[in-house]
Amino acid sequence: MRLLGKCGTSLLRMQIERFTIIVDDYDEAIGFFTSVLGFDLVEDSPSLTNDGRPKRWVVVRPPGAQTGILLARADGEHQIAAVGNQVAGRVGFFLRVDDFDAALERMTAAGVRFDGAPRAEPYGKVAVFLDIAGNRWDLLGPVPGAGPLS
Repeated sequence: MRLLGKCGTSLLRMQIERFTIIVDDYDEAIGFFTSVLGFDLVEDSPSLTNDGRPKRWVVVRPPGAQTGILLARADGEHQIAAVGNQVAGRVGFFLRVDDFDAALERMTAAGVRFDGAPRAEPYGKVAVFLDIAGNRWDLLGPVPGAGPLS
């Protein structure tokens, strides 16, 4: 569903291009998102912090998706404290898949930690899992009767 906002007399089309997840290590996070979740590595480029120290610009995203995740290595005590707690312990990320059972099986075999058993909801099957940093995600299956993802 695409929502349109009104600004004056013209409609603005918007999308979220990317969001950041703070991680302990770039390569471990890349491995989790690409090998375990099946995301594409879109970019991994050297970069610099605002004060000139080296860092990397690392973006992953699900195949075919437009919104990417910027994987940012924690820098400093404040950011280190946020690793795994991006949204204060709540489920803050939602990954919808065409084949819930296959995704659940693949992720379980890869050692992904799930918080409780999968359950059926009106919006599809759901299981809460933790990413490489400890953030909580919903793995979501198709909405009953809605057909495959588009």
